[in-house]
Amino acid sequence: MNETASIGPKARIGVAGMGVMGANLAANIESRGFPVALWNLTPEKMDAFVQKESGRNYLPARTDAQFIASIERPRIILLMVTAGDPVDQTIERFLPLLDKGDILMDGGNTWYEDTTRREDRCRKMGIHFVGMGVSGGEEGARNGPSLMPGGTAEAYRVIAPLLEAIAAKTASGPCVTHVGKEGAGHFVKMVHNGIEYAQMQLIAESFDLLRRLSEWRLSECADAFARWNEGPRASFLMELTARVLRVKDEATGNPLVDMVVDKAGQKGTGNWTIRAALSLGVAVPTIAAAVDARTLSSLKDDRRTLSLVYPTAPVLNISSEFGAAVRDALLAAQIITWAQGMNLITAASNKFQWGVRPAEIARIWKGGCIIRSALLDDIMQAFEENTDGLLSHDTFVRMMDDSITGLRVVVSSGAARGVPLPAFSSALSYFDTCRTARLPQNLIQAQRDAFGAHTYQRTDDPTGAFHHSKW
Repeated sequence: MNETASIGPKARIGVAGMGVMGANLAANIESRGFPVALWNLTPEKMDAFVQKESGRNYLPARTDAQFIASIERPRIILLMVTAGDPVDQTIERFLPLLDKGDILMDGGNTWYEDTTRREDRCRKMGIHFVGMGVSGGEEGARNGPSLMPGGTAEAYRVIAPLLEAIAAKTASGPCVTHVGKEGAGHFVKMVHNGIEYAQMQLIAESFDLLRRLSEWRLSECADAFARWNEGPRASFLMELTARVLRVKDEATGNPLVDMVVDKAGQKGTGNWTIRAALSLGVAVPTIAAAVDARTLSSLKDDRRTLSLVYPTAPVLNISSEFGAAVRDALLAAQIITWAQGMNLITAASNKFQWGVRPAEIARIWKGGCIIRSALLDDIMQAFEENTDGLLSHDTFVRMMDDSITGLRVVVSSGAARGVPLPAFSSALSYFDTCRTARLPQNLIQAQRDAFGAHTYQRTDDPTGAFHHSKW
């Protein structure tokens, strides 16, 4: 046993890392009645937070040993430090001071294989390690996020009362669940971010279509997104879009969104999603298209040069019903994106035997998180009914029947007029591929056998045996 006990008040949890997310999570936890121990590599940031939050129940620590000693056992420590090496370095600082049964939680965005490695390292020392996805941004962290903890069931039983207290709440309960073993929590958060990339790209493409092809004023676009934020289309991102489009720039009086350079940043979780999908053999083309779109957006100078080389596509007549087509296309493509993301989570859970329950993932995403959406009620119900996939479930079949024509109109209209629609186009191609009984990959497999003797299966051989021919 480590001799780190101290006389005096104890915290129920320690938060290590006082950046934006760490500070807001600490404030959330304290507001629910849990005393919080604080630690930061540079004490000045911690001191500034404590001063700002004067009178609250915080126990700031000046040393590692003081921090560990000020937490009740079994200790719960939430790491909110920069992803990568800083997480490993912080773990190594704290491990010698911990007792068996203590719990380390990593609440950052972390590659799930790193979480599995860290979990193995801590388990050998009798310490629980929990990789926990946190969604909701600054506001969610402070007022109620969606939480995705992985790790052992034993650790979850200890942390559940605290996490349920700070999580967002919906009619379906607190937006937290034991996601699954080892790196499951961070994997699910990674896919969450991939879905977020795709949903944001689809909304951006919808906006581009309305302005460039229908020539709608910005206020009309804002009104449309506000109207569409009802029924199955309702979501935080739709609501946010309507709000963003109405903000004026104080310096120029122009719409603020028009003053923003068209280069979108990214922090890597979208790339992680694609990397994981490739390794698991799961197609996520709409997520991949969204990541590529951000990458291409960063090539502003190259795009500007090529825009002078290639003439603008001809402007053709647009139906007065085009706005309704965009509305329907957005719903269809969002459903397809949800299907891709949930397929990836299911494939990973099956391979690694994590025990992830897709219905529970849909439930905890209903509140607090960036991708919260009315569709999650139907997604939750579909998986509770043990569906083989969202696109085959009756509810989504009906939605797709009602909206797929809009997606076809939008993609064809954009192509005819030179409007880039990477996410919409990939979603339609994915859907049409999934609904096509016979694809032209028979030719590809024949080519592979012809140049490399890779063999093929025959349509008239029910045994599934592999054959080779001289072509």
